Amino acid sequence: MESPLSIPKFPLFFSMYFLIYLLAYFIVFRNWSPKIRPEASSCSISIFHGTPAVFLALHAIVSDPNRGFASPNTKTQALVLDYSIAYFLMDLLHYIVFYPRDVLFIGHHLATLFVFLTCRHVVFHGAFSILSLLILAEVTSACQNAWTLASARRHDSEFAAKLYDFLSPYFYAFYIVSRAFLGPYFVYQMGAYYVNGGADTLIPKWIWISWLVVVLMAISVSILWVSNLCLVLYQESKSKLEKKIT
Repeated sequence: MESPLSIPKFPLFFSMYFLIYLLAYFIVFRNWSPKIRPEASSCSISIFHGTPAVFLALHAIVSDPNRGFASPNTKTQALVLDYSIAYFLMDLLHYIVFYPRDVLFIGHHLATLFVFLTCRHVVFHGAFSILSLLILAEVTSACQNAWTLASARRHDSEFAAKLYDFLSPYFYAFYIVSRAFLGPYFVYQMGAYYVNGGADTLIPKWIWISWLVVVLMAISVSILWVSNLCLVLYQESKSKLEKKIT
């Protein structure tokens, strides 16, 4: 139970992300093309969420001696959940305003919010599972944001083009290890625990099933996304090699 005198953390976190977005859009990236300013501003709040969330989640997990797939959420874990809920809600609003037809990302954010909100405010258990998945999802965040910003400017900036070319293979490899290998392995362990009844008295079956469905869909889309990027990288590398030979 939170103290009745404690300040709610979610409004503070959301206000922070909102302010960062506005500063990025109207000041930091004010000279960027209107087409890429929203994406760059989204990256700015992702920078303030991704890597900090990894360390916060890791601390919240390690500091809980009773951690497990169905263990009760600690105050620190609830804090990290609020931190991430605020981010995904802010980024969801970004997509609704600037990219309302991007159904895939809007759906992803809604599904992610469902998982975080049910863990935080409905069952009050399972934060170990959700935060572990958050770590695996956000551990590539810093590299991905740098790659995304470089990609947005690579056609009008030589430095951005070189940075994009340099980061691409390393980012893709890092992303594949996290999303295609470590992620599925953890989800298998998590699913096996829940299927065998480890959380039956603590987390309703419909909730943990929905968690698994959301996570598996997210992993599948991520693998498809990075596979397409690897294919493009291979084709571009092959084309450059052929030009050098001729």
